[in-house]
Amino acid sequence: MELTIVMPCLNEAETVAICVRKAVQFIADSGISGEVVLADNGSTDGSRQLAADAGARVVPVAERGYGSALMGGILAARGEYVIMGDADDSYDFTNLMPFVEELRKGADLVMGNRFKGGIAPGAMPPLHRYLGTPVLSFIGRLFFRSNIGDFNCGLRGFRRDSAIALGLQATGMEFASEMIVKAALAHQKISEVPTTLAKDGRSRPPHLNTWRDGWRHLRFLLLFSPRWLFFIPGLVLLIVGLGLGAAVALGPVTIGGVSLDVDTLVACGACVDIGFQAMLFWLFTQVYAGSEGFLPTEPKVQRLLGKLSLERGLLTGAAVGLAGLVGLIFSLTYWQGQSFGHLNYEHALRLMVPSVTALVLSCQLILGTFFLSILGIKQTRHVPVGGTATLNVSDDHATTRRL
Repeated sequence: MELTIVMPCLNEAETVAICVRKAVQFIADSGISGEVVLADNGSTDGSRQLAADAGARVVPVAERGYGSALMGGILAARGEYVIMGDADDSYDFTNLMPFVEELRKGADLVMGNRFKGGIAPGAMPPLHRYLGTPVLSFIGRLFFRSNIGDFNCGLRGFRRDSAIALGLQATGMEFASEMIVKAALAHQKISEVPTTLAKDGRSRPPHLNTWRDGWRHLRFLLLFSPRWLFFIPGLVLLIVGLGLGAAVALGPVTIGGVSLDVDTLVACGACVDIGFQAMLFWLFTQVYAGSEGFLPTEPKVQRLLGKLSLERGLLTGAAVGLAGLVGLIFSLTYWQGQSFGHLNYEHALRLMVPSVTALVLSCQLILGTFFLSILGIKQTRHVPVGGTATLNVSDDHATTRRL
């Protein structure tokens, strides 16, 4: 069997039969060996029987959620290719040949683009059309170097084995983003074809919750891009804190009539500490996610870990801490010269703030190095005498083990 058309369903009695008949007619007209599968998520309005009467194979999926229903349908599919689409009569199941053609050319994932194909009046709420979907699609392209223009399109086709190999886990609406993100991270071949979106035929409100599901999509994109979540914001804060802080530490700086003094220096110290901590979190996340297999191993991170060791991290942290301690001693000496009385804070803080910042960085570096070493510990299973012990780690993470 070449094609399975999967439709998730939860109480779609008004439209499910129409969608199934259109999909069945497309399969018959195109001469494709195929089937229509309805992944029912607990309908109580007769949707199952209506779909079966229209020609679908009904697959009950007990675990609730859009992603759960779709994954249940994908696993039950018999076709080499799968095309998924909602059962609310908003997608055109009579015009699926562009998806099939791209899959036949070797694409692993074929996305529909509603903005290129056409969105009927009233088919998409203005908030989704002009803000939510464009913003999430832009973030997805930026974070994952993808050319997909419509991240949230529910009509898409893919190779069944390629989708299963991604290990998709999301149970809710963010399943749509997870599929694209993991396909991009796995370097699967992704293409896009225009498709249309019509006003759905339901009289009830859709299952989609704008703010909740929008946040779940955004949260997923952030969690799967440690570079943009931790590294880039941290690097920006670190550069700004160090650059501006070094200038202000020498004396007041005037920019466009605004004078930056010791209060700015305090803020710069905070930027340095927060930025460095964010970059450490990026490193922690990359090591952990790479070893667990839900993010690909970064060659740059592996090279960095190959050069880093517990001893080097401790020595570097100690050196930074020593510099901060020397500065702190000079600050106390200056205070002693004032008989431990009132200080001229414009002078005192120029040494005290960098010294304390260095001490904080020292602690972060030492503790972070220890934590990386803990992440690098791999356990060997103990087996009876005569058995074979297997190390629970792949060769790709040898540099992590050295920590």
